[in-house]
Amino acid sequence: MHLLTLAFAAVGLLLFLILVLRLHAFLALLLASIAMGLAAGMSPAAVIKSVQSGFGDALGFIAVVVGLGAMIGAFLEHSGGGRALADALLRSFGRERAAWAIFLAAFIVGLPIFFEVGFMILVPLAYSLTREGKRSLLFYGMAMLAPLTVLHALVPPHPAPAAAAKLLGADMGHAIVYGALLAIPMSIVGGILYGHWISKRVFVPVPANAPKPPEELPGHKAPSPVAVAFLLILPVALILAGTVWDKVYIFGLLGHPFGALLVTLLAAMVMLGSSRGLSRDELTNLATKSLAPVGSLLCIMGGGGAFKQIIVDSGAGKLAGEMLAQTHISPMLVAYLMAAAMRVAQGSATVAIITAAGLMAPLTKSIPNYHPDMVYLALCCGGTLLSHVNDAGFWIVNQYFGMTVPQTLKSWTAMKMITSLVGIAILLIANALIY
Repeated sequence: MHLLTLAFAAVGLLLFLILVLRLHAFLALLLASIAMGLAAGMSPAAVIKSVQSGFGDALGFIAVVVGLGAMIGAFLEHSGGGRALADALLRSFGRERAAWAIFLAAFIVGLPIFFEVGFMILVPLAYSLTREGKRSLLFYGMAMLAPLTVLHALVPPHPAPAAAAKLLGADMGHAIVYGALLAIPMSIVGGILYGHWISKRVFVPVPANAPKPPEELPGHKAPSPVAVAFLLILPVALILAGTVWDKVYIFGLLGHPFGALLVTLLAAMVMLGSSRGLSRDELTNLATKSLAPVGSLLCIMGGGGAFKQIIVDSGAGKLAGEMLAQTHISPMLVAYLMAAAMRVAQGSATVAIITAAGLMAPLTKSIPNYHPDMVYLALCCGGTLLSHVNDAGFWIVNQYFGMTVPQTLKSWTAMKMITSLVGIAILLIANALIY
């Protein structure tokens, strides 16, 4: 009980450092890890060794996945491919099904691209559709927001799910394929069904200061939508092929996330870069700039790995896992609630998912019939549960949609809750039927 008390105290210290002292999550994770290790009776040398081991183990895989994903996203954004794909889908679906067009565009774009970047790419299209259709901005906006935010929390190479899959021992290929499949019903219910419902009750016009879509510059023709769709689907297809035909030599290489993302990046550099006139220096500079924003995220992921390792090496994880196994409470539900609590308390889905994965990883090793893929998905659903005033995403939507805080709570926050609850409900039903 002494060790369990220390583990809870370490979580409390972590939240105090982030919420009250406003420390960066990376520093908070390191300080909480060291404090718990010392309080548990570990020697200073053992504490440092555990921190180093956990940090390195977490980043050994994740850094490659996140780095390659960031580069792919940079070439897509720079080329204007995301908007080109959205426009092509809109022409195919027609104005009467425009919500589905922007939904599908957001889903495809959201597979490798961070939420904030995908939002900036597609929000001008939502403005344009709203002006033409004279509907509430929420009708198109929610269809765009739901897939972007759900994929950001559920599917690698997005940072939080990539870290959670590594920490929990989930197969990365399964994490990508199962996460994308689960994201479909979650996004449809939250983005299309709830989006249609709330748009009839809350009218949000296009903000007066919303920028008009930029005109195409001479010599900067957007890439082919077919080429863009091919690049976005390619890594998922390769990983799926590697999962199905893992014994085939070539798919053993290209079907691994490293191989799939590397092939996709090289193809993007050619199709969205050099073939459109970018020089070698420009290609290198674009790739280099794309890595700057992920530095902070990688440090947070490493800090989550260090926190996990301290819990393991102190013995608290094994003890808590044995107690959890004796209670017969579903580890999926525990993971979901743990991530949800972290999300509500400190706001960031990335920090919530990584921290909860670090806490759950030592517990799950002692649970019989542990299914890491299911626990991983449940934890990610919990991490995306509630976005309110302590979340940067809440204010991005609030400002760009020109909504009041109550309107944002009724639309964005409610949608986040609905998608999360739909996800955990599907997982619990699937787990009962399969296992």
